[in-house]
Amino acid sequence: MTGQGSRRAFLAGGAAAAIGASVSTGAARAGSAEDAIEVVVWDERQPAQKKAYENFLGNQIAGHLAKQPGLSVRSVALDDRGHGLGDEALDRCRVLVWWGHVRQAEIAPEVGRAIVRRIQEGALNLIALHSAHWSTPFVEAMNERARIDARRAIAAAAERTCDRIEAVEAAPPRRYTVPSADARITPSVSWRKFPDRTSRATIHLPYCCFPSYRGDGKPSRIRVLRPDHPIAAGLPAEFEIPQTEMYDEPFHVPEPDEVILEERWAGGEWFRSGSLWTLGRGRVFYFRPGHETYPVFREPMVLKVLENAVRWLGRA
Repeated sequence: MTGQGSRRAFLAGGAAAAIGASVSTGAARAGSAEDAIEVVVWDERQPAQKKAYENFLGNQIAGHLAKQPGLSVRSVALDDRGHGLGDEALDRCRVLVWWGHVRQAEIAPEVGRAIVRRIQEGALNLIALHSAHWSTPFVEAMNERARIDARRAIAAAAERTCDRIEAVEAAPPRRYTVPSADARITPSVSWRKFPDRTSRATIHLPYCCFPSYRGDGKPSRIRVLRPDHPIAAGLPAEFEIPQTEMYDEPFHVPEPDEVILEERWAGGEWFRSGSLWTLGRGRVFYFRPGHETYPVFREPMVLKVLENAVRWLGRA
């Protein structure tokens, strides 16, 4: 994606139980109820995961979820036919759990936009894990949510003026851009007024990243901000993750509808680590903890968050 924005006019007045080592078993079920929540766990399956997971990170997550009652779980991967994202997989999917890192660009934007359409239609919901902040479906979902929020703001401005308002999109300089600490927070809308009573609103799409990270595996503490939310059910008020990568705010994403979990480190860094957005009739949940070389997805409280999220999103 280039930094040149596409122009759009807006006129005043006028968003397994057993999992195979490299491929899915197809339908790992825990329980035989016909109304089981259909879950697809998508994983890049990179070799570095073997430091913490003998059978890949995605299979670890899928194997745990498949043991829980009422869930039907499939584990798919980047190197599967159609990247594991064909209609035969997604048509049966109610919740898509996504982990990606170094091969994000191999999923084309149009694939992400097709997933976003399913989310907006209420056909599926997305859970993006850790470095999947740059995954194609998460980026496209955040772009679309940014457009919706911006158009709402532009429409409100249009009601207060007789000016003609033109909306213009501006993408990050590159699709994977790390913002500097003093960069404009994205997404945002900037305005320019012209003598002919035309105003231009520039919609700056989100970087879907943050200015600082640290991969030293130091522990973090997660604090539950919304103990009443179903995703937080059964969690203590705080819990520790013994080894994890650090991400530091500001996270360049649209303002979440709800921040359920907050994460902090001894160095003073913090992150909105459990954030939720509504997108049309569906939802997107971002859960930050992780890194493929640390056994984060063996931690009971981390797995509890994932199970809670899958259940709540699957029944939403």
